[in-house]
Amino acid sequence: MNVIGETAFAKINLALHVRVRRADGYHEIESLFAFVDDGDRLSAGPADSLSLEVTGPFAASLAGEGDDNLVLRAARAMQRHFGVRDGAAIRLDKRLPIAAGLGGGSADAAAVARALARLWRLDAGEDALVAAIGGLGADVPVCVSSRMVIGRGIGDDMTDWSGAAAWAGRPVLLVNPGDACPTGPVYRAWDGVDRGALTDDPAGWRNDLEPGAMALVPSIAGVLAALRECAGASWVRMSGSGATCFALFDDREVRDAAENRIRAAHPGWWTMTGALR
Repeated sequence: MNVIGETAFAKINLALHVRVRRADGYHEIESLFAFVDDGDRLSAGPADSLSLEVTGPFAASLAGEGDDNLVLRAARAMQRHFGVRDGAAIRLDKRLPIAAGLGGGSADAAAVARALARLWRLDAGEDALVAAIGGLGADVPVCVSSRMVIGRGIGDDMTDWSGAAAWAGRPVLLVNPGDACPTGPVYRAWDGVDRGALTDDPAGWRNDLEPGAMALVPSIAGVLAALRECAGASWVRMSGSGATCFALFDDREVRDAAENRIRAAHPGWWTMTGALR
């Protein structure tokens, strides 16, 4: 049986500048999106109808979604957009925590779209996939390509970033305290102060959602502190709207030692290692 596999790469934000709160409830942002070379795993095989099996350590978090699961919504959107009558037996190995600032649901939708395009042998590049599923969420378009880009507007106005090659391949450690951090309340907690545009100078990069997220989920501050105490850790930040935080390293062995230290001190925290794509 021809089963197609795809990775739903975890999304992180090297910078996230919030500029304006719009009347429709969305926010104008400038973000430097990056992706880790690991995440949830998707597979799709031939079938007469669409079906979804969810496995993995965070499967229970999606148990109540049923047909509203973003993966199934993306699959149906692909059928409609491309006029496909075939089905697919889809499996989602849910390895990323929910409401974690990693774009998990959007990355899953993008991964299943890539898998179905191959399974159904569609002549569909990135633009066509975005046209099919991009309306499912602000992070979905950037997750289709899963490469470092600058996102503006609500995050879906993307341009290539000239500095991507210098950052690609850097070892990264992700840590989540196990506390969900829903996006809406975090954005509403933003203080409304525009602290300036995203420039090419990393010294000015920030995540404007960190203060509000830490007020709502105090354990985030503990994760950031633990990462900053690790030898070799640099560029310690919260990702997206939280609660996952990350640190970059120059050496994989040093990163792995940092993960071991954090696991020993905080056995209830979730961790994942990888490298920037």
